[in-house]
Amino acid sequence: MIQSTPHPPVTDPASPYDSLDPKKLNEAAERALDHYLCPGARIMATVNEPDPMYFANPAYNTESLLANASETLGSASEMLNNFAATLAPADRKTAIGIAQLVMLGELAVNQALDHVEPKT
Repeated sequence: MIQSTPHPPVTDPASPYDSLDPKKLNEAAERALDHYLCPGARIMATVNEPDPMYFANPAYNTESLLANASETLGSASEMLNNFAATLAPADRKTAIGIAQLVMLGELAVNQALDHVEPKT
C-alpha cells in the first residue's frame, strides 16, 4: 500500500540564476573557455626573463661560461644518479649510462677550463 505524503516538499518556481548579473556570468564563462581552450595565451602573457648569461652576449668571458657549464653538467650527473637509484635494474643501467656520458662532458669542460688563462 502506497502512503501519500501529507506535506509535499516546497519548490521555488523562480530560477536561482535570476539574481545573478548576466554580464558577470558571460565574463566568467569566457575566462573558463580561455583557460581550457587557449592555454598558450596564458603562458605567453607571463613575463619570464631568462638569465642574461644565456644570451649571445660578448661580455661574458669563456672562463665564466665554462665554469657554469661544468656546474650544470655536474648537477645533471648527480640528478641522473639519484634518479637511477629509483628505477628497475634494466632501466637503471640506461640511466647510469646517460649519467656517465654527462660526466664525460663535465670532464671535457673541466679540462677546457684548465686551459683557459684568467684575464686580470
